[in-house]
Amino acid sequence: MEKVRVGLWGFGAMGRGMAKMLLDKKGLEIVSVCDLDPNKTGKSIFELLGIERGERRDVVIESDYTKAFTEKCADVVLLATDSFVKNAFNKIEYILKQKINVISTAEEMAYPQAQSPEMAKELDKIAKENGVSVLGTGINPGFVLDLLVLALTGTCERVDSIKAVRVNDLSPFGHAVMEEQGVGVTKEVFEKGVAEGTIAGHVGFPESIKMITDGIGWNLDKIDQTREPIMSNVYRKSEYAEVQAGNVAGCRQCGYGYVDGELKIVMEHPQQILPHLEGIKTGDYVTIKGTPNIDLQITPEIPGGIGTIAMCVNSIPHIINARPGLKTMLDIPVPRAIMGDIRDMIEK
Repeated sequence: MEKVRVGLWGFGAMGRGMAKMLLDKKGLEIVSVCDLDPNKTGKSIFELLGIERGERRDVVIESDYTKAFTEKCADVVLLATDSFVKNAFNKIEYILKQKINVISTAEEMAYPQAQSPEMAKELDKIAKENGVSVLGTGINPGFVLDLLVLALTGTCERVDSIKAVRVNDLSPFGHAVMEEQGVGVTKEVFEKGVAEGTIAGHVGFPESIKMITDGIGWNLDKIDQTREPIMSNVYRKSEYAEVQAGNVAGCRQCGYGYVDGELKIVMEHPQQILPHLEGIKTGDYVTIKGTPNIDLQITPEIPGGIGTIAMCVNSIPHIINARPGLKTMLDIPVPRAIMGDIRDMIEK
């Protein structure tokens, strides 16, 4: 079997990380990359990554997506742009119409049925018409606060309530995420941004909560969310953000899912850059009340950057094997590390 051909759309923090992981795997090759950054276009990915090309064919970054992704030029494209379905829709539609599978990091694409049901139906229709599939995944949503929770409920006779908390370091993520979280701005700018919708905070609670309720058969009534700034008492500087003491280092966001008028799901997600500078320890925590009770703690957190990159790359064989259409993490096998030849996981 020929190597699995992979395209990358977006060569920021996540796209570059995916490229490095892909180049370290057996049985696949990167065939095309698209990015609009003029500092990257026209350059070899090997040059930008600082990796020896060896005998691998060169891949030059293209700014024109119609040139980067032509019909059936790849088996799958990893789309590492956007957070919202409405912004990613046209890109996904284009790739699907080239008869190429898509894995997107856009948080809302993890369960687009939650907030964009009409666009979800349209993407499902387009994918089926072209004989390919599309999946949204990442560390969260995509794993920690939804798929992991659902996996744990598989050991339960009954579930009464769920609480999931992720305390994480935002530092690995790129400029777009920093802007969405309001990192570096004043408290006043943060609050105004939340009110006006320019600061989204964590994108994904409706998707995670809806995935869980659909997964276990609860009828979801409504979802409430709150967003509060995490103020820094010290100066912080990461690769993609700078925070002066007294400004916002991140966002503490909570989500609440109600079933039959009763609060059944609570999610907390305080995330900031370099939390250790103020003695904050990261971690992932899931508490399920039911039969039996379950209390899972992972400390420190599963790293967000590595986790998102790995979830996308490790999902490649499963989306290629999937029946055509829009897929979620409920529809494919649980991704696992690929330590052998990826071709061994592809159904002939």
